[in-house]
Amino acid sequence: MEKLRAVGSNQRGARESLPIANGNPQQQPKKKCSNLMPLFVLLVVVAEIAFLGRLDMAKNSAVVDSWADLFHRSPPTTELAVGGGDDLPLPVGTEDRSSEPEAENCEEWLEREDRVVYSRDFNKDPIWVSGAEKEWKSCSVGCSFGYSIEKKPDAAFGIPQAGGTASVLRSMESAQYYMENNIAQARRRGFDIVMTTSLSSDVPVGYFSWAEYDIMAPVQPKTEKALAAAFISNCGARNFRLQALEALEKTKIKIDSYGGCHRNRDGRALLAVDKVETLKRYKFSLAFENSNEEDYVTEKFFQSLVAGSVPVVIGAPNIQDFAPAPGSILHIKELSDVSEVAKTMNYLSENPEAYNETLRSSDGCMYIRWKYEGPSDSFKALVDMAAVHSSCRLCIHLATAIWEKEEKSLSFKKRPCKCTRGSETVYHLYVRERGRFEMESIFLRKLTLEALESAVLKKFTYLKHMPIWKEERPESIRGGNKLKVYRIYPLGLTQRQALYTFRFNSDSDLKAHIKSNPCAKFEVVFV
Repeated sequence: MEKLRAVGSNQRGARESLPIANGNPQQQPKKKCSNLMPLFVLLVVVAEIAFLGRLDMAKNSAVVDSWADLFHRSPPTTELAVGGGDDLPLPVGTEDRSSEPEAENCEEWLEREDRVVYSRDFNKDPIWVSGAEKEWKSCSVGCSFGYSIEKKPDAAFGIPQAGGTASVLRSMESAQYYMENNIAQARRRGFDIVMTTSLSSDVPVGYFSWAEYDIMAPVQPKTEKALAAAFISNCGARNFRLQALEALEKTKIKIDSYGGCHRNRDGRALLAVDKVETLKRYKFSLAFENSNEEDYVTEKFFQSLVAGSVPVVIGAPNIQDFAPAPGSILHIKELSDVSEVAKTMNYLSENPEAYNETLRSSDGCMYIRWKYEGPSDSFKALVDMAAVHSSCRLCIHLATAIWEKEEKSLSFKKRPCKCTRGSETVYHLYVRERGRFEMESIFLRKLTLEALESAVLKKFTYLKHMPIWKEERPESIRGGNKLKVYRIYPLGLTQRQALYTFRFNSDSDLKAHIKSNPCAKFEVVFV
């Protein structure tokens, strides 16, 4: 219309400027014809504008079509749409959004949409534990110990106190002597975190580690006439270990006792005797603990393994979980077992062929069979845990709890966790190696145990990941660079559950877990 008005104005100006020649009346017919010219021009202009209008409408229609295409390329199907708005809450597992841009696959979209930023950066603001320790620079999360009147600690050792600081109980003593070390008892007393020898505690503190014990040390010839050696100094133990020692002697098993109880060898003080060097000369070692408690396995047992002396154990009812290989230890569960164990000791001693199933000879030296062939994966998985110091594992436990608490907020719950494109669904999961803090993304198209293990291996192989125990283990059992999975389990399980009691019995179990735990987190143990 703006063009139309302009054109009309010009035409009127042209018409008004036409002269009448000398005022001659004979010119009037020409004037009538001239009066029709503006109307003709006006009609032409209107027709042209109408034609251009149709072109504009066609262009506008094309633009509208392109917007529609854009809406159809919205983000993929998700369990929970990101940024749904507070006015339209989106319950987990119910939101279904359409396909993503063609240039972006599900993995890329999930990697972007599931990215989270936590309010606390542990590199800048490390976990602070009140206690006489040091800063663990080698820990995978910022971790400091000490005292400060200016800073509120995340956790503190000692009696539980109010104020939001987590209370920590740490002890390596038997709960039979110190009842407060019982996990249930500690919880009742208000301790938030329990660190004991129990693998069911929050952060286990064991007597074992590759660094402390040269477990794979070669075995020396057994030169002593006595079959076994014993180091027992607490004569008031709360089990039957002294009665068992006496019962073994009555079966004609010769025992050299170096401790304060029933001592019959070397009148020197116990501290003057190198236990490991002494044990190396004996075929058997009496690894008798002072109490029979699950997971309470002390240096008595591990020193026997270092020495290459077959352990005869009284103590933890689950001692077989700590055995370096099946058939590598003898266990006296009850006093009535003594006679049968004595028969086995005599038989192995008197029959070289049978004894060689436990021991192998090489160049005149005796080697425990498991030392020659390597300990079981179960044993390696257990001892590898201690490759990360318990203080560092405490910091990882605390940092994980802090981030998991933050993840319960609404903004975190809006993470998609899965993406559907056509008939295919991709699930976004997270995994970390035991002893590490940061999680890595993996994606599953099939919710099967085989697919989970394959995805974990693929991810960590791509990252050229070095297992955390690699530098701790003896070189002879480090293996090559190829990763081997021992266990994959949901984050948050105790080490007893992870190593011995938990299993996904079927693909259905895994599927149910992932569907009920969007963006599920796992830990992996490599051996």
